Amino acid sequence: MAITTPFQTLFAVPMTCESCVKDVSSSLYKLNGIQKVEANLKDQLVSVEGTAAPSAIVASIQATGRDAILRGSGGSNNAAVCILETHSESVSEKVRGLARMVQVAPNITLIDLTIRGLAPGNYLASVRQTGDISRGVASIGGIWSDPKDSPLKPKGVFGTVQVGNDGTGSVFLDKPVQIWEIIGRGMVVSKQIEGEAKPEQNDDNTLVGVIARSAGVWDNDKTVCSCSGKTLWEERKDEVKKGML
Repeated sequence: MAITTPFQTLFAVPMTCESCVKDVSSSLYKLNGIQKVEANLKDQLVSVEGTAAPSAIVASIQATGRDAILRGSGGSNNAAVCILETHSESVSEKVRGLARMVQVAPNITLIDLTIRGLAPGNYLASVRQTGDISRGVASIGGIWSDPKDSPLKPKGVFGTVQVGNDGTGSVFLDKPVQIWEIIGRGMVVSKQIEGEAKPEQNDDNTLVGVIARSAGVWDNDKTVCSCSGKTLWEERKDEVKKGML
């Protein structure tokens, strides 16, 4: 389903002059769904309004030779994030996916899911009843459902994402849920597709994470980590090395 409700996202982007601003803005306006781009050279921030996926915006900025970090999306209390990891003991790089979520209407939440390092195939993304990931899928519980849901499609079934031969996949979805309903719940991305009665296991291709509240646009003014003393960009490099998207 095509996303039709515009929303706002804010990115930190290293820019040194007005030429940088022009390059970034021109690249973003080439994306489908971009309605407005505002770049602040002094604060190194780019605000984007439209219906393009945050992951597509990041890729467009990176195509100009600059990095980008999502600083916030939507309004206050309307955004969430989930870092997805494998609990397989045979894998050294645990982080293999990231889901960004933003509520753009009273009952519409957008999900921007990207995964990598997985075997090719179709994967199901689902939200679970609990957020206990201490034992991966063994402790996270069943798919989140509501008594009003259809038995064939509970509320927690978010959709499928296809992973190509390069091990990467991404999908942009909208669901009739509110952010407050999913904060603290777990998310699972597994090769078990909808309709299969296959037991879930903590294998290399099963990812789990807890959905946490994220900063809204203009809510996050962090530039240096207070615990490590690292700059935003130093933290970014560390996370990329771990497999963060």
